[in-house]
Amino acid sequence: MTTKIENSALATELTLHDDSQTPLTLRALALTLTKQDDQLIECRLTFCVNSQLYKRIDTGALFNLKPDVRNLCTEKFLPKHDITIETSLKPDLLPYLAKHGANIDEAASYVLNLNQDQPDNPLLSTESWLGLSVIQQQESGEIGYRTFWSYINPEDIAQATTSGEGISSAIVNFFKDWTTAHLSAKTQKGADEMLTGISNFLTELADINIEKMSEEIETITPPSSTSGQIFEEMVNFFTADNWPFLQLQGQPALQIAFQGENGTWTCYARARAEQQQFLFYSVCPVKAPEDKLLSVAEFLTRANLGLAIGNFELDFNDGEISYKTSIDIEGDKLSSALIKNLVYANVRMMDEYIPGIMSVIYGNLSPEEAITQIDS
Repeated sequence: MTTKIENSALATELTLHDDSQTPLTLRALALTLTKQDDQLIECRLTFCVNSQLYKRIDTGALFNLKPDVRNLCTEKFLPKHDITIETSLKPDLLPYLAKHGANIDEAASYVLNLNQDQPDNPLLSTESWLGLSVIQQQESGEIGYRTFWSYINPEDIAQATTSGEGISSAIVNFFKDWTTAHLSAKTQKGADEMLTGISNFLTELADINIEKMSEEIETITPPSSTSGQIFEEMVNFFTADNWPFLQLQGQPALQIAFQGENGTWTCYARARAEQQQFLFYSVCPVKAPEDKLLSVAEFLTRANLGLAIGNFELDFNDGEISYKTSIDIEGDKLSSALIKNLVYANVRMMDEYIPGIMSVIYGNLSPEEAITQIDS
């Protein structure tokens, strides 16, 4: 098969509309066609909006940007910068576009002229486009999020009526990233809602067995084969307590996403069978820069004073900051109650002290001042 991609820079205004027929004027940046053996299999439209218009898009889930198909954006969009959105035309409308545009120039001209000629054309409906990514360029770098639709290869969605394997793989890959990145929901309920939203769209394309895909996803977070009682009890606890997790390949360890009141971060649960130990880590979302290592070290030392369960750690090699709780159960048995105490004490401490860590790194507070702010 021969795949060909054609691009056209637009740099012009384009007016679409939502279900209520309310106009939405955006700045079109580019149109991209992907053809396979001269058959159109994807059309992408990239455009730019200001923060006010994005708020409307976000609130109304326009361009199919529903919360349950997004990976989480952990940073906030700034009002002074434009936001770039890349979308893909729903596959059932591709033949319609192909009739009016044999090549990229004809397709671009056709879409742009729809503003005046055919205001009710389906190509001008926000619901006809699938949001792939939402990006904002800030001084500190690029932030944003991807959606499930960006995980599907164009040829897979074009061939959905004959095979769901490619789409099934996309769901599994998306779910892996979603479990790690979608920190706003520490519950399987969020995953179920995500699958429901995707299923509703896929049933419009073909008779795809979403239950089979769900089974594949379940294999990502199984109460699976154990390397000892500690690991088995650990998996059982996080499964019963509805914490989405991933098992690190080949290791008796789990990676877990968590969101507190003051930040989001990654946690790790580890079973040490030979030592008969259970360890749980919260890894701070920021690292201490080299010029702040000593200040952060002092802050963490002051924080550790008086802590009854667990302690902060600082890796001087790369600046990683973590909070560790652990237990040695030699001669005894690990229980869900013990795990719960260690886990919840751990995430509470990280959440409590993140503002102080940030103040020392970014706010130029002294370690003593930062500790005083937390204790006051």
